[in-house]
Amino acid sequence: MNPAPRYDTVIVGGGPAGLTAALALTRYRRRTLVVESPAPPRNAASRGVHGLIGLEGATPDELRTRAWEELDRYGLARRLDATVGEIVPLGGDGFTVRADDGTTARARTVILATGMVDRYPDVEGFAACWGRTVIHCPFCVGEENADRTWALVSDEPGHLGMAATAFRAWTGDAIALAPPALPGAEALRRDLRARGSDLVQGEITRLHHTDGDLHTVELADGTLLKRQTLLWPLPQRQVPLVERLAAEHGLALSDGRVTVDGDRRTSVPGLYAAGDLTGRTWEQGAVPAVTAGSTAADAIHFAHLA
Repeated sequence: MNPAPRYDTVIVGGGPAGLTAALALTRYRRRTLVVESPAPPRNAASRGVHGLIGLEGATPDELRTRAWEELDRYGLARRLDATVGEIVPLGGDGFTVRADDGTTARARTVILATGMVDRYPDVEGFAACWGRTVIHCPFCVGEENADRTWALVSDEPGHLGMAATAFRAWTGDAIALAPPALPGAEALRRDLRARGSDLVQGEITRLHHTDGDLHTVELADGTLLKRQTLLWPLPQRQVPLVERLAAEHGLALSDGRVTVDGDRRTSVPGLYAAGDLTGRTWEQGAVPAVTAGSTAADAIHFAHLA
């Protein structure tokens, strides 16, 4: 039996965090394997990545294509289209990484850059609007939804209070949209109205749209609410691989997020994490992911010198 190929680092995930780490490690002359799931990425619905200088508005596919063109110039990074099913720590001697296509690799270090899994609500029309006029981050695509009527969808009173003022850079008409059983609803409604906004309560059952361009929100009681953009941060969970690492190998999580230090080290020696899987919803995005991927690569390089 042929031994598993050895790499300096295996990176699980080929988004902005993983690819930035791969480029940095390549320029440190480290052999790297990037394992990217063949399933559509979480940001597949995005029409463009924003905030990355020189790549403003590039689609996720364009970003990945350009990244691999740059990586391939060096010949030190290999791409594997597969899903990692298991990462086994070898007691100070690195890791064995097994993919669902039967590929096995050994590496001194591993970077988790898997992102998160969004939990979509059971609402007709949601998927068609998601990433276009139903958005999770105003800093990512607020500009693309400027000068429209907005609603902030949440079940957290503190978050809903932001509707009155937080989004005025993009809209002069933003309200809060909450479930019927919201604690402190009347006080919140009075506060929002005093600041030029409002609170509407109800269960969202359908989004009326034209090719993903939202125009009306339908509630369970039949109310039709004219809104063009919903800011709707979704609940999230880790991918199964990260859940198994937490259950079987003691990977530390905090509020469902992978716990890392300033160098992106996790609680498992030699295992790093970068990107959305370490941050809360409002901390996620291409720019912080790129920063985290670079930080992890730098830390791994200097750890290898020790």
